[in-house]
Amino acid sequence: MKETGVRNSAFGADKFGFKNLGGVNWNFLTPPLYEHAIRTGEAELTADGALCAETGEFTGRSPKDKFTVRDARTDKTMSWSTNQSITPEQFQTLHDDFIKHCEGKTLFAQDLYGGADPKFRIRTRVYTELAWHSLFIRTLLIRPEFAELADFVPELTIVDLPSFRADPNRHGCKSENVVAIDFTRKIVLIAGTQYAGEMKKSVFTTLNYYLPEQGVMPMHCSANVGPNGDSAVFFGLSGTGKTTLSADPNRTLIGDDETGWGPDGIFNFEGGCYAKTIKLSREAEPAIYDASTRFGAVLENVVLDPRTRVADFDDGSKTENTRSAYPLDFIPNASRTGRAGIPKNLVMLAADAFGVLPPIAKLTPAQAMYHFLSGYTAKVAGTERGLGNEPQPEFSACFGAPFLPRDPAVYGRMLRDLVARHNVDCWLVNTGWTGGKYGVGSRMPIKVTRALLTAALDGSLRNVNFRTDPYFGFAVPTSLPGVPDDILDPVNTWKDKAEFDKTARNLVAMFQKNFAKFEATVDAEVLAAAPDVKQAAE
Repeated sequence: MKETGVRNSAFGADKFGFKNLGGVNWNFLTPPLYEHAIRTGEAELTADGALCAETGEFTGRSPKDKFTVRDARTDKTMSWSTNQSITPEQFQTLHDDFIKHCEGKTLFAQDLYGGADPKFRIRTRVYTELAWHSLFIRTLLIRPEFAELADFVPELTIVDLPSFRADPNRHGCKSENVVAIDFTRKIVLIAGTQYAGEMKKSVFTTLNYYLPEQGVMPMHCSANVGPNGDSAVFFGLSGTGKTTLSADPNRTLIGDDETGWGPDGIFNFEGGCYAKTIKLSREAEPAIYDASTRFGAVLENVVLDPRTRVADFDDGSKTENTRSAYPLDFIPNASRTGRAGIPKNLVMLAADAFGVLPPIAKLTPAQAMYHFLSGYTAKVAGTERGLGNEPQPEFSACFGAPFLPRDPAVYGRMLRDLVARHNVDCWLVNTGWTGGKYGVGSRMPIKVTRALLTAALDGSLRNVNFRTDPYFGFAVPTSLPGVPDDILDPVNTWKDKAEFDKTARNLVAMFQKNFAKFEATVDAEVLAAAPDVKQAAE
């Protein structure tokens, strides 16, 4: 077997069980990974020097193909109502078939960290058969110092084989595509998909399982910190502005997607960013645009001009979920440590396509837990296949339901306790529509959102007058210098006030229907924080 690169010679591929490999390329840096990917036709070079790859059939995650081993450790600790199980025997068969499939192949291996806090990070080794996948995961996780590689021993091992086809009858899955996790052995097996994001989310899922046992709250959120050390976290589903709004030129970026909240403060799980690039422009998002158009960035499913190879970020013909992965230090004001103190502000982002939610609202701790468990946004035509002209609500518990091994109430209680203990200000921000629902109204002006967020984070929004929203019960500012008063009260932006009332009532009913599954797991104070149609009528 030919082995190239720096590694721990005492803990090689044989320790995982690999046999008769053609070779292993250990911990390759960006230039050789570019060379391999381009030489083998995995990806192509853009005019700006980025590497651009296509992911084939799968242009996003496939939650229906994710399975966890149900054994003595996970039987009572996993939420099996929201997670799919396979037996230890089925996982072992898949593992053995992976080993056999790799015979004769040359794999790429990266030794990395998941988590910027040394006390809580997980040492992760990732084997891939594609060079661009190796570059992707090297970009997204935290890269050890060169000297650390010589004695690196992994805790978590991920094997990523797009060419492997799973057998549902043999492996206990549903299709040829599978993501199988064994939390007891700390192994993740990924097959049948070229979508690289499955690797990074497998690390996140693993941390979501282990960190609560250590008193650390794992969060699907971005984070930044102000010049005075005041950190903030931003929850939000895809398309709500989580990456965009945390990349504030006046604040230091901690991370754009996955964060832990421990006894000493917050810490990034990753060493890179994974930004959506559909409609990306230098004018609207200069930092992300510049990071995506340079050597070292990895683009997924972005359309290139066939002659010039200039990226066309407006073209969503392959998928609306076009992506860019780049190292965190590509953002000029990104943190070099990935760590900050206890948050002073917590922001939940919702792209409300119904045009009902105000641009910002202040939440009590109970309301924060309610909206955290709800995890609301709305989908519109063009974001997913099969969507009609009407907005569709999307509720994802804790703003990350696909990545929650444990019951959502576990994470909800942790968040509520942290918010109450540290007196954190909580805000709900609507980055969606105003003046009507999608198709009638217009998108919330980014200048308004940034002005309100800036006022919330610097503390000045605390000192304005608030009204109580008649539908949701949270506090809404009535005025702020530089922001039109009308936009702060959504009904004032609608021409048809009766239609607004009808739409608001419908949205309240959607929230109530979704939250029914959590009612048995929360206390009376959280139940009382729910929106109330009767209250609106009064």
